[in-house]
Amino acid sequence: MKLFFTKFHAFTKRCCNISLLIFCLISSVTFATSIVKEKVPYLKAYEFQGFGDTIHGVRKIKDVVIYEDAMFYSSFPSVVKRPDGQVLVAFRRAPDRKIFSEKGTGHTDPNSYLVMVRSDDGETFTKEPELIYAHPYGGSQDPCLLQLRDGTLLCASYGWAFVRPDGLPNLKKPVFQSGDATFLGGYLVRSANGGKTWQAPIYPPHIEPEVNFNAYGTPVPAYNRGALYEGKSGRIFWAVAASDASKKTSVHLITSNDKGLTWNYSSPIAVDSKVAFNETSVYETPKGDILAFLRTANFDDQACIARSTDGGKTFSKWESMGFQGHPLNALRLPDNRVLLTYGYRHKPFGIRARILNAECTDFATAPEFVLRDDGGSGDIGYTWPVQLDKKRVMVVYYFNKDNGTRHIAGTILEIK
Repeated sequence: MKLFFTKFHAFTKRCCNISLLIFCLISSVTFATSIVKEKVPYLKAYEFQGFGDTIHGVRKIKDVVIYEDAMFYSSFPSVVKRPDGQVLVAFRRAPDRKIFSEKGTGHTDPNSYLVMVRSDDGETFTKEPELIYAHPYGGSQDPCLLQLRDGTLLCASYGWAFVRPDGLPNLKKPVFQSGDATFLGGYLVRSANGGKTWQAPIYPPHIEPEVNFNAYGTPVPAYNRGALYEGKSGRIFWAVAASDASKKTSVHLITSNDKGLTWNYSSPIAVDSKVAFNETSVYETPKGDILAFLRTANFDDQACIARSTDGGKTFSKWESMGFQGHPLNALRLPDNRVLLTYGYRHKPFGIRARILNAECTDFATAPEFVLRDDGGSGDIGYTWPVQLDKKRVMVVYYFNKDNGTRHIAGTILEIK
């Protein structure tokens, strides 16, 4: 770049009239463009956006629309690849309230259901979603898929009830409310046949740090949005949130030793007097460390991490990873590196990622890749990556362009 400015200065110095100066400026732009095309060393990873460009072994192949229907607000996806190669994408679908001439659509809705589409190639998906679960007492949110090694599928979610005004004063307090919705807490459903049918909900236990009651007047069952993880031992790790009296949330670890049928409290992951934590994904490293990738509030949207070196019995003090983005999700690549993906809800709105080493210790220095920066607003993200084959990964998320229809999309990457 220094050479470029030296040549530009010398060139413009010889321009003695306006026409020559215009010619000079056009020539300089042409020269700068040629530098970018040559991919000189100063080109930084966060400039990776173009199709076909390869930086640090990552090449963007294409963006795909997985599901879009202007009648619906589709959001908060997760994805797994079945043993037979079929790709399943689950998401939350609710009416776009504009079809009822309402002003806008929110993230809670009484007609919000968990649905799923399928693909044999990771690029073209079934048009009509299959129903995973419709909560009998309210709307459901954020289906989080986990495929166990034996092929069993778990789908974690949580619900909201829409209590009429005459009932609200009679609810056992405190309750957590979002607009017209009263929180119900978390649940899981299981499938033993690849998502063709789903068993009755499993309700995890209430954890003591949670102070709220649900709309039924019972303590809120454990809940969260984020990736669960099946460890090497077969134990399932789930980072769940809890609200204190000030409505600030902390994150805690619960575990299951029987494929998600029952759950036990393990330990606090991240608790702070000022910073709130929620929407956390769990990951186990090859060494056996348990990592929690944390979304924050009251902390400038800083992505944070906490680590356990004793199987989740205790976690070290949480720390910022030095960049913004949420929520985060981790995928182990074939060479044990980790693809960390997240939404970027600051201008330019989009989807970003980093590749960390096997133990995820280089988060402060790992280059950031911009997968997309064409989002129409901050109402995007909630990424979830899946390995399509040895070299290709799909990152699934919800998206909008020009602040239009919220839809489920994906970006396919080649990672060497």
